[in-house]
Order: sequence, then structure tokens, then C-alpha cells
Amino acid sequence: MNLKTRRFQIAGPAGVIEVLRDEPLDAVARGTAVIAHPHPLFAGTMDNKVVQTLARAFVQQGWSAVRFNFRGVGASEGVHDNGDGELLDMLAVVASQAESGPLAIAGFSFGSFVAAGSVASLWPERPAEKVVLVGTAAANFPVAPVPVELHDATLVIHGEQDDTVPLTAALDWARPQSLPVTVVPGGGHFFHGQLPLLKSMVVRHLRS
Repeated sequence: MNLKTRRFQIAGPAGVIEVLRDEPLDAVARGTAVIAHPHPLFAGTMDNKVVQTLARAFVQQGWSAVRFNFRGVGASEGVHDNGDGELLDMLAVVASQAESGPLAIAGFSFGSFVAAGSVASLWPERPAEKVVLVGTAAANFPVAPVPVELHDATLVIHGEQDDTVPLTAALDWARPQSLPVTVVPGGGHFFHGQLPLLKSMVVRHLRS
């Protein structure tokens, strides 16, 4: 799939934030999806394969896909802040790159923790039209609950054999909310060999 990709920087709360924006090639974007990457202290960047897969799924369905590096990663300035500063980074990207029109929020692993915080912070003034949380890091971080009004718009995906964030942790987070979790049989944290399946699941959600 051909993408129109632009790399640039925006002003953030800890200095510049490095951003990649992928656009549909032959259509006007129907909205903007902002996607958060996995843990910066464990080599997480906006170029992570799962994050790229999420971006491709959104672009295929006519969305602009915005990825960015959290503070201290790549060309983004600042230092890691255990999620608090990273939430401010994501909200700054939303404000800069998705100030109007339909908004989608997505994240992978630590990025799902930050994405869920973004959804909660923006609610109800700026509700997301679609939410995608993959490998949600509920074993390691206090992941915000998804507003009940957004449950139908939310896709939570977790690998059955995730050894970084056990499936039981994701279920323990989702259970009090009655929020469904889609389990990929045999899937690990990084969905090795299953990225096409992951993409197709996200595409189906975006079509619904």
C-alpha cells in the first residue's frame, strides 16, 4: 500500500516532539488517528512494527495516521517520565495534529496505557470516534478505564501467550468495566507472524 508520509517536529511540553504523519494516497482523510508506541526504556519507538501495522490499518480505511516519539526517544527532547509526561506529549500531538474533525486514539503496550489516559483526559469534550488498544500494559501501569459510552467504539486486542503483559492482567483490567477483550490464539506480545491478522482485525473494527 502506498502512503504519503511526512516527518516533522512540533513543540511539546518538554521540547520538540518528532512526528510521522501518514496520509491516504488517493482520498481526503476522514479523520486523524494518533498512535502511541511501546515503552521508551525498552527500545519502544514510533517505528515499532505493531505501531506501523496500526498506522497502515487506519490509512487503509481513509484516516490520517499520526505516530510520534515520546520525550527522550529519537529526535524528541526531554527525558522519560513514567507515563505522566508522555500523556502530556500525546495530548500535545492531538492538539496540534487533530484539532478538529473525527479523532481516533490507539496505542500498543505502554502506548495503550498512555492512549487510555488520553481518551479519559479528552472525554467528554473531545470524544474519540474509534479507540484501539493492543497489548494493554495493565500489569505494570494503572491503565485508565474506557468511558462506558465509548465501549462500542473500542477494540482491545491481546495475545493469548503474551509473556510481557499476561492476558490475565488485561482481563482483570477489563472485567470491572465489562469491556470485551479480543484474544489472538497463540499470540505473543509483539504478534510475531500475526501482524497481517492484527491489521485485518483493526480494519474490521474501523469498518464497523
